[in-house]
Amino acid sequence: MATKPLLYSYWRSSCSWRVRIALHLKGIEFDQRIVNLLNGVQNKDEFLSKLPFAKVPVFVHDNLILSESMAIIEYLDEKFPEPNPLLPKSAEDRAHVRALALQIIANTQPLQNLGVLKHLSEEPAKRNAWARHWIEQSFDVFEKALAKTAGKYAYGDQISLADICIPPQVYNAKRFGVDMAQFPTIARLDETLAEVPAFKSADCYHQPDTPDDQRRD
Repeated sequence: MATKPLLYSYWRSSCSWRVRIALHLKGIEFDQRIVNLLNGVQNKDEFLSKLPFAKVPVFVHDNLILSESMAIIEYLDEKFPEPNPLLPKSAEDRAHVRALALQIIANTQPLQNLGVLKHLSEEPAKRNAWARHWIEQSFDVFEKALAKTAGKYAYGDQISLADICIPPQVYNAKRFGVDMAQFPTIARLDETLAEVPAFKSADCYHQPDTPDDQRRD
C-alpha cells in the first residue's frame, strides 16, 4: 500500500469502531483524525468543506473518499481479501452474514445514535429509555438468529462481518442499561471477541481520544 489510509473517527462511535476492527483484522496500518461528535465538529464548515458527510467514519485513501461503515468494510475486504476474509465463499453464506450484520447496522444502531437522541429529548432518562427499548427489541431478533448460526463466532467458527458489529453495539447496550443476561449468545460472542487482538486494538478503550477515565490496560 503506497500511502497510509486516513480514518476520520471518534473513540466510541460504533460505526467508526466497526471500521477500525476491519482495518486491524486486515493488518492495515492507518492514521486517525479525531472528530469530536459531542462538540459538533462534524457539522462545522471546515469539516463539511472537505467531507460533506457530516458524520464519521470517513475513510480516505489516495483519491478514494468513502462514508458508511459497511461500504468501507466491504471495500477493504474486496481490495484486501487476505488475511481474514470477512465474508464466506458461497453466495448463500455471504447473504446470511450480511443479514446478521444489517440487523445491527440498519435496524439497531440508527435508532440510538446521537442525532436521534438529541432530537427526541433533552432529558437523559427519556433518551436512555428510548435507546434501551429499541436495542432490546432488536437484540431479541438477533439472539434468535444467532441461535441458528453461531459457532465459536457469529456465523460458524470464522470471524466475519457479523462479528465486527457485535462489540460496539453491546457497549452501547450497556451504556443504555440493557441487561445482557437476556441475550446469552450475544454476550458470549462479545466476551470471545474481546480476547481477539484486532478487536482489542480497535475498541473504544484504546483509542487516541479515549478519555483517561475510560481507558483500560
